[in-house]
Amino acid sequence: MQKRSIDKRALSAILESGIERLVLVIDRDAREKLIGYLELLHKWNRVYNLTAIREPHEMVVHHLLDSLAILPYVNGDRWLDVGSGAGLPGMVLAIARPDWHVTMLDSNSKKTGFLQQAAIELGLTNAEIKCTRVEDLGVEQKYDSIVSRAFAELGDFLRITRHLIATDGRWFAMKGLPERELLDIPDDCLVEEIIALDVPDLHAARSLVIARVREEEAA
Repeated sequence: MQKRSIDKRALSAILESGIERLVLVIDRDAREKLIGYLELLHKWNRVYNLTAIREPHEMVVHHLLDSLAILPYVNGDRWLDVGSGAGLPGMVLAIARPDWHVTMLDSNSKKTGFLQQAAIELGLTNAEIKCTRVEDLGVEQKYDSIVSRAFAELGDFLRITRHLIATDGRWFAMKGLPERELLDIPDDCLVEEIIALDVPDLHAARSLVIARVREEEAA
């Protein structure tokens, strides 16, 4: 059976429309790299099962646009994407914001192998890949921003990355409906805001939980 090729023009149209609806500023080079990343993901997914979503047009919505939707609400120069998997949202952020340094962390060597190859092929000099458990990660300079997408429940996410967050840093947890998880927030952490996200053509609840270390603990 002949493998069906990706319709880059159709995928680009979905991406362009979504970026416009999200009111984002993303230059032409980055948009092309986002489609290039999706092509690589689709190719590698046949062998390594990086994502359960197989159809490229669904990947644009569920992966690219879902990751891009947090951009209006996040900041920071040094990023850590915990449990990055296939690079979501880390690879998307690194492409869309080349002035950010994005470290993608995952303990699965097949997934980090894909991320390393994708970063090379896409020419991403601002992307760093680490294959280890987050509990074992040590850094000289802590991160301004730590993000996760379906890595762990909120309380666990904050606890196991506590040693990696800068004093004035922020956690960004991408969730569906996070209310139940708010009951397990560590005492030294504070949820600043919960933002409902409207991801174009994604018919599911999405939200972004923003948290920080309590001021009295950071002092």
